[in-house]
Amino acid sequence: MRQATAIIPGFRFAGISAGIKKSSANDLALIFSETPAVTAGVFTTNKIKAAPVKLALKHIASQKGQAIIVNSGNANACTGNRGIKDAKDTIDSLAKELGISPALVYASSTGVIGRPLPIEKIKKAIPELVGSLSPSSLQQVASAIMTTDTFAKLSSRKIRIGGKTGTIAGIAKGAGMICPNMATMLCFIMTDIAIKPQALGSALKDAVQRSFNRIRIDNDMSTNDTAMVMANGLLKNAPITKNSPLYRKFANALDEVTHELSKMIVQDGEGATKLVEIVVKGAGTEGDAEKVARAVADSMLVKTAIYGMDPNWGRIIAATGYSGAKVDENKLDIYLDKIKLVSRGTGTGKEAIARKLLANKDITITINLRSGTKSAKVLTCDLTEKYIEINAHYTT
Repeated sequence: MRQATAIIPGFRFAGISAGIKKSSANDLALIFSETPAVTAGVFTTNKIKAAPVKLALKHIASQKGQAIIVNSGNANACTGNRGIKDAKDTIDSLAKELGISPALVYASSTGVIGRPLPIEKIKKAIPELVGSLSPSSLQQVASAIMTTDTFAKLSSRKIRIGGKTGTIAGIAKGAGMICPNMATMLCFIMTDIAIKPQALGSALKDAVQRSFNRIRIDNDMSTNDTAMVMANGLLKNAPITKNSPLYRKFANALDEVTHELSKMIVQDGEGATKLVEIVVKGAGTEGDAEKVARAVADSMLVKTAIYGMDPNWGRIIAATGYSGAKVDENKLDIYLDKIKLVSRGTGTGKEAIARKLLANKDITITINLRSGTKSAKVLTCDLTEKYIEINAHYTT
């Protein structure tokens, strides 16, 4: 069940303008748990990491958290020792205002790389931020963390746990610099369900692998990628363990939330007009299926052809061939939605019908390798002139 205005027991939220963005839009957000929560996180694999990510990697070792402060408009990346100090000052100032330990506070940033964080503006805004906390302000947080996003991204599920109803809700931002691992984005998930740290970490890692790590927009990986989940246990169920019968139920609900958020990110890709799902089946291994799906999703030629409504299946089969997967040209079938464009490696002559389908907003490309039973899916979008327009003047 989707709930854009989800209330998660024990969590409060706030989103305000601290003057970081020139537009005066909300750019400072706070997620606060009334009690310390079990916390897990997955972060960018880029070797160059933003200052808040470096600190979060240290804090997350405790598997505990109570507050996450997020600013948009400035990435606080490649800012040297000052960046680390500014991130620490943000954490310390918020911890003092909330009356909690700095060890329970995480900072996150998104925006332009290489510019010093306007720390004085942030510190000045923290009292107002804390004073604005409300159980019903998750939408404001989702809006405050946006950069080039055109809409706020929220998703939630309710599940029955031990005769009680628990909530899992998440928000995300991301529209550009989207390429695993992880996909370039911020994601914060909250739940009142009690779960052990190892189980929470495992569920998050698997959910990210199946969702955010399988979306592609422009093949660029950020310095700030973060996905975090906080579980405060206020549902007061017996804590879920990895071996618990309820673990799969929890993990499935988390998967649904992250998948929905990842789909929203691709739908909101910078300049995108079409959401494209690449489905590869009949592979010998899941790894081969994923290699093919990623290669097709990454192809600039495929993405521009989809934008131009050109059913050029030659670009798809070429990407399949160079993917590094084990493929047999004489077995390959390719479908655009339900129209079979390629049968056992040769065209079927149905380009005219397929061209009409490319006018749709949601498109599925299915590639059957006919070499096994494994499959994989990747989400991507088309590539348009608008993407160039947005990114040619991102800092100017």
